[in-house]
Amino acid sequence: MVIDKPSGPTSHDVVARARRALGEKRIGHTGTLDPLATGVLVLLVGRATRLSQFLTGDEKEYVADVRLGIATPTYDAQGLDESSRGFRLQPDDLSEEDIDTALDSFRGTFMQTPPPYSAKKVQGTRAYRHARRQTPVALEPVAVHVHELERLACDDPRLIRLRMVTSSGFYVRSLAHDLGQRLGCGAHLESLRRTRAGRFTAADAIPLNALERAGRDAASWLVPLASLLDQMPAVTVSPEGAGLVAHGHPLSPRQLAAGVPDAEAATVRVLDGRGELLAIADRRPDALLHPRLVLV
Repeated sequence: MVIDKPSGPTSHDVVARARRALGEKRIGHTGTLDPLATGVLVLLVGRATRLSQFLTGDEKEYVADVRLGIATPTYDAQGLDESSRGFRLQPDDLSEEDIDTALDSFRGTFMQTPPPYSAKKVQGTRAYRHARRQTPVALEPVAVHVHELERLACDDPRLIRLRMVTSSGFYVRSLAHDLGQRLGCGAHLESLRRTRAGRFTAADAIPLNALERAGRDAASWLVPLASLLDQMPAVTVSPEGAGLVAHGHPLSPRQLAAGVPDAEAATVRVLDGRGELLAIADRRPDALLHPRLVLV
């Protein structure tokens, strides 16, 4: 189920509210959104939670507003207080060329350090817990990738509005902070909206309050399991093959009713005759399909 997360609740809060509304304990999500952020949050419901490994790595698309002149400890507007550092350079001193040149450093693959106030674990403890205790920790940079980065029109001279498509695990807050450092004036993330996660867009999303009003009737909005991984090749098995895969046994070509796995496809969806998703299977050198994950 695709939710349009409002600003305020954490992603965990959204999951908890969805559990109450749907009466289903097994609910997770495919990528955290910070409390201030809004937009596409993909929830996995029931058996679909077992597909998380195939969906959490999907690329994400965002529209972000970066406020120039003030850096905050949290790298976003939640950290605005009297301790925040003030303007070191007036935005009038920055040309569009300066900004575009700085943005060039954040395209492609580069190493990014997560924010101090993040859920990254350091010595077994979340980084934000260390930060709240003012305990210095060294967060390790990780490789991230920005597929697209576009500066959008904005009338406010102290604001940079960006549209970006990023790899999973990318911190937009870190980009805002690092951009401010590169420009020499400080910056923080003022607002963030996720417009896409994988193939799911804001047009697919249901407002959280609509889910809560609908309650268990919202189950009609669930995306079928078989279509969650539609970018992955699929094979349809015979009744004999369905019985075998349900017990984790490998499948030979004679147990396939339709769809011959592409020689290049290492992993395929296994469907029954009704199109229901039975399993995810790997193609091995012996030419058999070995179930990696059985959903029945």
